[in-house]
Amino acid sequence: MSTVHDVRPGPAAATWGEARLLAGTAAGRVDLAHHRATHGRPARLDAASTTAALARVALLGRGGAAFPVATKLGAVATGPRTHVLVNGSEGEPASLKDRTLMQLAPHLVLDGALAVAAALDTRQVTVVVQDAAAHHALRAAVAERDDAHDVRLQLRPHGFVAGEVRAVVRAASGGPALPPGRRTLPTVDGVDGRPTFASNAETFAQVALVLCLGPDRFASVGAADEPGTTLVTLVGDVHRPGVVEVPTGLPLAALVGGGPGPVLVGGYHGTWLAGPGSLTLSRPAMRAAGVPLNAGVLARLPHATCALGEVAAVARWLAAESAGQCGPCVFGLPGLAATLDGLLAGQPVLAHARQRAGLLPGRGACAHPDGAARFVATALDALGDEVERHRTHGHCGRPVRGVLPLPLPLPRPTTRPEAAR
Repeated sequence: MSTVHDVRPGPAAATWGEARLLAGTAAGRVDLAHHRATHGRPARLDAASTTAALARVALLGRGGAAFPVATKLGAVATGPRTHVLVNGSEGEPASLKDRTLMQLAPHLVLDGALAVAAALDTRQVTVVVQDAAAHHALRAAVAERDDAHDVRLQLRPHGFVAGEVRAVVRAASGGPALPPGRRTLPTVDGVDGRPTFASNAETFAQVALVLCLGPDRFASVGAADEPGTTLVTLVGDVHRPGVVEVPTGLPLAALVGGGPGPVLVGGYHGTWLAGPGSLTLSRPAMRAAGVPLNAGVLARLPHATCALGEVAAVARWLAAESAGQCGPCVFGLPGLAATLDGLLAGQPVLAHARQRAGLLPGRGACAHPDGAARFVATALDALGDEVERHRTHGHCGRPVRGVLPLPLPLPRPTTRPEAAR
């Protein structure tokens, strides 16, 4: 395993190889003068030229969908009514990358947002965050600049589902922080009903890097199918937990260790694996393998914790985070969590758990039931031996150590285990 170096104080962050997103952050938040000395100024291009530059490096969104950024930008109408929305919500407890980036390198995020706004011929920029430290860093950064007077910062503490981009669009428009039932894209009907280019904080920072470095230099590191670097959050039994900037194309095993053992890719809407195998850290390669990187969370459970108990605790939290707008969330997720509690107690409900997880995808008002079902269903496959130990003995002999982070206090079971029979 190559050495992870350049550990920073404050938010846990490190780099593997060349620092780009985290360049210059050794002393903490980078002020404007230090930022300009490190990165210079991004090129200000029109929409067509910006789209072409992003297409040349095949830049993918760094949120959950990994959508081609050039395609999204090309779909947004230009003009003063158009809006630019930075989604810095990051509502998942296991993911720290966006809030760490906004705390340490807020000017890089703002550079990307303002460059996109200039390309779209608009001054309407909104940044939504729920982390108070990130909001403080961004507010200080805005005050240092002479080109950010129109940037609107919104601090909105909220839950997991409210960080979904369409929920953020509704909240930024003065509505409830809930995903709408209809699947209208923000590029057509976004903030205040206007065409909106919306993406997460790291995506805007990556746009800034493309425009600062130029496409050729940007693509000089990383995988051929996804050049550059990316931020990931490492959790659990790994060499160094926390946020790390890495070049794309690294073997997954280099980050989480080789050999068998439960590995979670993509966070609490992600995929459990029995081990890292030969996967490489590239969004196209991982998508082709059926293991999307999503929010960039990579977790490895140590042997000392009850893996099934860790999964059940997250399932209870996911059920509690429902927006309460549709049957799959109101009834399906609590039922699924209760069935996992039954498995923990040794009840013969594995088939029932698989059936419940299989009924959820594609039926909800948003993607929350789909992601939660994937998290549980793949865990049941990856943790087969542990599920069998619980079935045979009623326990695995290990405590639940809370390796997978959740807001405190831990959620209580949705119902008593015997109700899952």
